[in-house]
Amino acid sequence: MCLGLPMTIVETDGVSALCAFRGERRRISMLLLSNPPVGTKVLVHIDTAIRRLDEAEARLIADAIEGLTAVLGGEDCDRFFADLIEREPQLPEHLRLG
Repeated sequence: MCLGLPMTIVETDGVSALCAFRGERRRISMLLLSNPPVGTKVLVHIDTAIRRLDEAEARLIADAIEGLTAVLGGEDCDRFFADLIEREPQLPEHLRLG
């Protein structure tokens, strides 16, 4: 399984950026995005920023990753998936049968 990480741009030169998530910093390619400023949240996959994220979406992704970490550690994970308690998860349209 591949995960995209919601990282925050700490510094950038337009071609690459130093990004942070959960205390980790790494140099990321910014070639797919049009020069987002410092502080922007981006979805990073294989050390490449693939799209910008708003704060709410970045938080949902970060919570899901924290939830997976909790499950792997044998801890309760419900607090990380609070948005699912209020609604029934839905499959995307392209995955629904009939």
